[in-house]
Amino acid sequence: MSLYDQVGGNAGMKAAVAVFYNRVTADDSLAPWFEGVDLSRLKAHQRAFLAAALGGPELFAGRELELAHAGLDITPEAFDSVVQHLTIALHDLGATDHVVAEVRERVNALRERVVVLQAASD
Repeated sequence: MSLYDQVGGNAGMKAAVAVFYNRVTADDSLAPWFEGVDLSRLKAHQRAFLAAALGGPELFAGRELELAHAGLDITPEAFDSVVQHLTIALHDLGATDHVVAEVRERVNALRERVVVLQAASD
């Protein structure tokens, strides 16, 4: 059974993304990244992206991760917070520890494509 199926398929993705965005937009450290963003559109992209990433239907037709996050200056700390909010959302919706750990691993594998590495200071 795919991770997509283990988190409840389409209905599970919809619920997880809704809870996730409620959490990240309420987080003062993350909210600025979402100001002025069409959240309905973003949620639809996120559902499709997560579905594909978790072994569900390949419906994602968005930009490459690097392009979608270009210019956003996403820090390692912000990325970690987003991953944490996603895992809490999945736990809140009843996902098992094993499923949450697997989702975390898959999302963390995308870190280099999203996070802007800061130049080392002298």
